Parts: sequence; C-alpha cells; structure tokens
Amino acid sequence: MTLPNPAAEDSSPLGRRERMILAALAAALALLLFGLRGGLQPQAPLEQLARRSPELPLALASGRPTIVEFYADWCEACRSMAPAMAALESEHRGDLNVVLLNVDNPRWSPEIDRYGVNGIPQLELFDRDGRSIGRSLGARSRPELATIMTALIEETPLPLLAGVGSLSPLTGGEAQAAPAQTGPRSHG
Repeated sequence: MTLPNPAAEDSSPLGRRERMILAALAAALALLLFGLRGGLQPQAPLEQLARRSPELPLALASGRPTIVEFYADWCEACRSMAPAMAALESEHRGDLNVVLLNVDNPRWSPEIDRYGVNGIPQLELFDRDGRSIGRSLGARSRPELATIMTALIEETPLPLLAGVGSLSPLTGGEAQAAPAQTGPRSHG
C-alpha cells in the first residue's frame, strides 16, 4: 500500500492553483471589507472642521469675526450643513474664524450654558472684537452661510433670515423669567 506523499502534493499544479485561488479570494474579501469600512477616504467634512477649529479664546482675540458652531456627531442637520461650512471656511480662511464645539463633550458645558444652547446646530456670531452680535438656529444652506459670513467680514447687518438675529439685552419691565428648557443633549 502506498501512502500519499505530502511533498508530492505541494508540487502538483492542482494544489498550487487551489492555494492561489484561495489567496486571491482572501485578498478580494479583505479589499471589500476595507472598502466597506471607509477605506482611505478622508474624514467627513464635520470631522475636518472640528479638527482644524481654533481654540475659542484664541479665535475671539484674533481680530477676525468668528462663527462658533455648537454641533454633535450624531446630528444629521449638522452633518448636512458641514460640506458647505467647510468649503466656505476654506474660502474665507484668514478673514474669519470657524470654531466647532461638540455639545457631547463636557469640556464645552460652560459655553453651552453661557450661550443658552438648547438645540443644534446653533451658530454664535462674533465681531472682530470678540463681542457676541448674533445667533443662528437650525441648519443653514450654503447661500445662507455665505451671506452670514459676508456680513460678519464686511461688518454689515446680519441677513434677515428665519432663525438669525442680533442679540440685545432686555430692558426695564420687559424681562420675564424664561421657562425652563431642556439641554441640547436631552433629546427632549
């Protein structure tokens, strides 16, 4: 009785071809998995903006107008607005600061409280001297963002858009207690 010789099987064309097919299938599956997980794609616009965002105190002291966007990674409106914001931030780099503050990061709790953030996206608008001059609530289109940025850079009045307004203190007997509001992370 003749026993199979493993060395002879390794040298047979059939064994080598099977190994090559298996290696090719493994490589194809690895590439497919790599592609499905995002591959070598650059970061999404929201992540790009957040990473290159200057620190808030530096931005406000820079002598340039500043837009502070309160956002969250899970916020679809924030994500949909991000490509336009990123493109416009690139166009106006050097003339305007764009600062992103994630409402899910406890580091920004004082700013969330200070600016009364109760929904996202919320843009806080600052003049060249770092003074808060307006606010924008809700998602903005590229033309709306461009109009807001142009007004800040050219030091002209903020555009008349729904959800955009200048800030002014209440005076005299007009002030009333504000109703309790839920925070931006409460989903309520």
